Amino acid sequence: MKGVSGFRKIWLWVFIIAFILLLLSSNPGQRTAWNPVEQLIIEITSPFQKFIKKTVNIIEELWLSYFYLINVCNENKELRKEIDSLRMKKNLYQELTASNKRLQELLQFKQVTNRPILAAQVIGLDPTGWFKSIIIDKGKNAGLYLNMPVVNSYGVVGRIVSVSPNYSKVLLIIDQNSAVDCLIQRSRERGMIKGVSPEVCSLDYVAKPGDVIVGDSIITSGLGGVFPKGLSLGKVISVNEVSGEFFKEIETRPAVNFSKLEEVLVILKENISTNHQEEEK
Repeated sequence: MKGVSGFRKIWLWVFIIAFILLLLSSNPGQRTAWNPVEQLIIEITSPFQKFIKKTVNIIEELWLSYFYLINVCNENKELRKEIDSLRMKKNLYQELTASNKRLQELLQFKQVTNRPILAAQVIGLDPTGWFKSIIIDKGKNAGLYLNMPVVNSYGVVGRIVSVSPNYSKVLLIIDQNSAVDCLIQRSRERGMIKGVSPEVCSLDYVAKPGDVIVGDSIITSGLGGVFPKGLSLGKVISVNEVSGEFFKEIETRPAVNFSKLEEVLVILKENISTNHQEEEK
């Protein structure tokens, strides 16, 4: 009952305030000034009106902001999805562009050589870890056999040392077990390129009187029956003469960047029967 009585009192005050406001608004217009009673009523009721108006404005602003923020949040989600999609497309485009550039370089190399060539993809490293070698996605079924030379557009990569029906292992020239007979392109001095590290190879068996300087280009000599003559092997980066030694101490930088090896070319040999015999041995 007390709750009902209090509710009635609230409505009574609301009715009184509304009635007073109605009386004030029904001013006949002959007089413009408020009398003392009207001034008192205005002073009492105006703060309530001001409070109600501010409350309504705040609620309206919060309500509209809530829906606005929801829309902004949804827009941000859509924009993030679009940005992620565009970023993926950009990465794919960059990868396709880089791959296309590499393939064009390989195609240019293929056009200048007079030997049959087969392109292959590098799919892994030697799983044993004992040698610096790579695995390519071509094997016997594609006509590959032992000791076929492997190159890319920059120069010599290595030679095939193991084959299966669909895959082959390539021993890189940076492996310590690799040795390639070579020439200094400028002076025609002969030597042997041997692997030391991915960034350095040694040029051995160049006599002290030999004409070798830093910056000289090194190419394959064509001897040994594996690599055709004239393929790039690298450049000389240091030349030293050690007292008591017969040969110069020469370091070279390989022409191929082995850390970024993805596609290669296998130079096919014309005498397939010889390769069969080598493989059977």
